[in-house]
Amino acid sequence: MVMRVTTGIPKLDSLLDGGFLEKNVIMITGGAGTGKTIFCLQYLWEGLQKGEPCVYLSLEEDAEDIKADAIQFGWDLEKYEKKGLFRIMYHDPFETDVSSALVNQIEYIKAKRLVVDSVSMIGLYMKDQASVRKNLGKLIRSVKNVGCTSLVISEIMEDSKALSRFGVEEFVVDGVIVMNYTGMSGEANRSMQIRKMRRTSHGQDIYPFKIGTKGIEIAGGSAGTQSLLSKR
Repeated sequence: MVMRVTTGIPKLDSLLDGGFLEKNVIMITGGAGTGKTIFCLQYLWEGLQKGEPCVYLSLEEDAEDIKADAIQFGWDLEKYEKKGLFRIMYHDPFETDVSSALVNQIEYIKAKRLVVDSVSMIGLYMKDQASVRKNLGKLIRSVKNVGCTSLVISEIMEDSKALSRFGVEEFVVDGVIVMNYTGMSGEANRSMQIRKMRRTSHGQDIYPFKIGTKGIEIAGGSAGTQSLLSKR
């Protein structure tokens, strides 16, 4: 039986045939201000509401900033920290291999959901694309082996046509959701597109969304009007 993990974002699950495939690794990518971190925090909050332990691995921001971002939407992560259901882990990607420390943390609280923010930081310390792909591949295999359904954040440089900073991240993950931002007439217009989702019948359109008081909300009527089985 195929097991799906709900995203916590209204209407998105119907675009993903019920949600993310369990134990898959999905890349959330986009430029600055597109809502990547909010997307991932909303995903973790959904899991916490279901009693699922979660880990947030930060390679850049400190824990207090992450919790401050979340509390704006009423997501009190500290409450779940005290219950032992949530951990924010900071790791300097320049110091040592992150995979072992991350797996230890996941196993310690038996985490079901994981966010890595961001894999772009790992690549900054690598000398070439081959090294980036090798190290990201190792990280992804590690979290899959311990059974987490994971989101990894990547960055798209301004005006770039690529899906990620180094152009290799999208090839080592199971799915890719691209977050877009355009500022027109003084308004912030955001949208998302499901570019890749293995073994999933998924929506093919570009879906506008807003960031409201409860997080990301996909705009418009019924979702999932166009779908195509994505093999890769």
